[in-house]
Amino acid sequence: MAALRSIAQTYFDAAYEMDAEKFAPLFHPSSSVTKIDEDGNVSVTPIATWLAAVRNIQAPKLRGCERNEQILSTDVERNLGVLKVKLQVPPHVFTDVLSCLKIQGTWKTVQKVMIANV
Repeated sequence: MAALRSIAQTYFDAAYEMDAEKFAPLFHPSSSVTKIDEDGNVSVTPIATWLAAVRNIQAPKLRGCERNEQILSTDVERNLGVLKVKLQVPPHVFTDVLSCLKIQGTWKTVQKVMIANV
């Protein structure tokens, strides 16, 4: 559980700073981000593409936004961990579920599912 909480804290820091280089080590290279697009369709984006997009988003920190984040739940079953988090990247508040696997002794996010709560 401590390792997953550490992932969550680094995830929150990376989101507040919108720092792709801080996000990258949290994800397995074959991971992806799944979300519902504005048109209502489900999209699945490879992590490398998502990280490239992150580099073009202005950081909440640079805009002087207050941090608003929390771990909603954690669950671990042997080498499988699931983190459910809520965070703010104005103008949106996101709920993200990070599915993690312990791979060769290190926890990596293998799937991110997100929704925007406007």
